[in-house]
Amino acid sequence: MFRKALEALRKGAARTAAAIDGSLRSLLYGRDLDEALIDQIETALVTADVGVTLARELVDEVRVQFRKGVARKGEDAIGILKARLKARLSGDDLRLARAEKAPTVILVVGVNGSGKTTSVAKIAKALRDEGRSVLLAAADTYRAGAVAQLTVWSERLGVDIVKGKAGADPAAVAFDAADAAIARGVDTLLVDTAGRLHTQEGLLRELTKIRTVLAKRIPGAPHETLLVLDATTGQSAIAQARVFREVANVTGVFLAKLDGTARGGAAVGIQEALGVPVKLVGVGETPEDVQPFDPEGFVDALFTGLDSA
Repeated sequence: MFRKALEALRKGAARTAAAIDGSLRSLLYGRDLDEALIDQIETALVTADVGVTLARELVDEVRVQFRKGVARKGEDAIGILKARLKARLSGDDLRLARAEKAPTVILVVGVNGSGKTTSVAKIAKALRDEGRSVLLAAADTYRAGAVAQLTVWSERLGVDIVKGKAGADPAAVAFDAADAAIARGVDTLLVDTAGRLHTQEGLLRELTKIRTVLAKRIPGAPHETLLVLDATTGQSAIAQARVFREVANVTGVFLAKLDGTARGGAAVGIQEALGVPVKLVGVGETPEDVQPFDPEGFVDALFTGLDSA
């Protein structure tokens, strides 16, 4: 299972790895380190969307080791970068929360176009494959297409769904779903919310209302709030994450569309800037294409080509 997950992660991170590999391979292999060469490493990391500040900090560590005489070759810089990235990404509990008493409530939030509803289906599939019973709540009532899309997924996956009429109060749908989850004795309630733009204060207030309703019906709910971010947006995803963290008390990130971008380094930047861990990554189009985020595996994936050079 671990090998399968690692291979999927490597496949998903392939474009980001190519961005790093293509830049650093020609720069570093077979060359002696010098100050100018170290400066060029920073450009390669920024291109992969690690973030300007973090890229500078990582390169500064290479520079320190170079000036100490520890790092002399270009290959030495790779080892330093990998070790520092792993250290920064490790340490958080990356498991999805699980309530002491069922149901566990997972609230899923995100902006329009982030792949949120599909990500909900992927989470449902992964939980069901673990042997957990799942109930979906279609609380994105502002867009009829979202309810229809989640309904199709529920039928394909064989998972029950609670939904209201078009334009219904999202908080009311969430409350009804919480009632149903308790009555049916399900393990996990997954609540899909409207694809909120982070500039729309009214919609963000609605999200707060949903959280309040869930907490009144199920103690401690939501136990996990996952923010779905589109990996292809790179650093702009961090601005979204900051707002949602403040309003929705985000506990983890689902980084979708990792396989479709060379900017997957944002996974590092998000965790570094916000202190919110990436817990899941989407690495394809099907419900099976979701993997737990493995920091060491992710960093190794980014440098796979370089390691085999």
